[in-house]
Amino acid sequence: MGHRHKWWGLGVLLAAECMDLLDATVVNVAAPAIHADLHTSSTGLQWIVGGYSLAVAVGLIVGGRLGDIVGRRAMFLAGASGFTLASALCGVAADTPMLVAFRLIQGVAGAVMLPQGLGLLRDAFPDEDQAKAFGVYGPVIGLAAVLGPILGGALVDWDLGGSGWRLVFLINVPLGAAAVAGGWFLLPRSRPSQRTRLDLGGAVLSTAACLAMVYPLIEGRQYGWPWWTYLLIAGSLALFGAFGWHQHRRARSGRDPIVVPSVFTHRGYAAGLVVMLLLFSGMGGLLLTISVFLQLGQHFSAIHTGLTFISMSLGMAVGAGASGAFLGKRFGRAVIQAGAVLSLIGWVLVELVVHRDAPTGTIDLLPGLAVAGLGMGLVVAPLFDVVLASVTDEEIGSASGVLNAIQQLSGAMGVAALGTIFFSAATRHGFRTAVEDTLWVQTALLATLLAASPLLPRWARHPANGTPQAAPGEDHA
Repeated sequence: MGHRHKWWGLGVLLAAECMDLLDATVVNVAAPAIHADLHTSSTGLQWIVGGYSLAVAVGLIVGGRLGDIVGRRAMFLAGASGFTLASALCGVAADTPMLVAFRLIQGVAGAVMLPQGLGLLRDAFPDEDQAKAFGVYGPVIGLAAVLGPILGGALVDWDLGGSGWRLVFLINVPLGAAAVAGGWFLLPRSRPSQRTRLDLGGAVLSTAACLAMVYPLIEGRQYGWPWWTYLLIAGSLALFGAFGWHQHRRARSGRDPIVVPSVFTHRGYAAGLVVMLLLFSGMGGLLLTISVFLQLGQHFSAIHTGLTFISMSLGMAVGAGASGAFLGKRFGRAVIQAGAVLSLIGWVLVELVVHRDAPTGTIDLLPGLAVAGLGMGLVVAPLFDVVLASVTDEEIGSASGVLNAIQQLSGAMGVAALGTIFFSAATRHGFRTAVEDTLWVQTALLATLLAASPLLPRWARHPANGTPQAAPGEDHA
């Protein structure tokens, strides 16, 4: 039977997921309006866009662990409440530092809220209904990704009561309030684990490592890349190493680590982390830089920019649908490689359009963005399952948490790195050259992804029993 309000509860979880996804997409479209209203510097824009992903990344695994310790429903309600309050504060922020601070708080709240969703879904639905629930999950999230840029542009241009960009945050308030109220009445209560303990030392080390990596990438350009920026980047690598050593030490002593350290010993999983870093850093950086190029360089309105991105979003939806429904299961790793090639071709087509000494229009960009989006969809849909084929059933929970954290961290690093390249070039050579530079970086990232892809497992985990799905006589590497 499952929980009696299970389908209503699914709606609550979907509302929370859509809030996060919309928040990650609409802010890119709103960035130029924020720049104009608050006189935000390019560095400030990078923090507003990338700071959210960074905060989610550093808190995601800890947030999942807190759900085990305190209870998933309780942590979902706490995270959704914090996310809603932080969204309201973002909507009334008086200056850039306030907006950056509230975005970081919003990310931390999201890191508490988001990891509880799948666990609550499994608590609410019996085994025989879980496939139906996940079948609803995918299309709704895909629709939110398609509509996000359009909604962001529409809200900015609507300018209700002179609110401008502020509506892209305030729209979360009624959604969040509904999620909190619905979660209170409709989500199942889960029993906290008495055996799980939070690894505070690991949480501090992982947070410090992420901050030490992203902070100099964003701040370095405006200070002229002083010695401390390079020292922080080197220090972040040392901190990641210390985090790994700490996790091994806890595991050997029988205490609960944040991450099961054995996941990193699998070649396919380690390669998967590299592939995800390359993929999502490029995506995160390009969404910001192309949006700024179109609005400040080509004088598009916000809604015009959102509509321009729809070809890419629809391409992603088609690619993800085809890959998730049958291509990924049948061809495994080959679908990821084909998608990367398609995406690379798409971004080259976009670069050729931008390179012309003529105004860039939506129709000109449509073929390249559609092909790039189609390729991205083909890659993303099977990627998690293919990477997770490398690990054992006992490692699957920890491995999944790391992949989600890497996805968010990659987005923050992409905004930091590609944003720095873009704004540096824009200052010296103009927006057209700047976006060309970031497009060539994206093609280089995808080419590197293709070079690393043969190290991935050939086949995804079988959805029924969690074992890798391989053809007879073939291995998984």
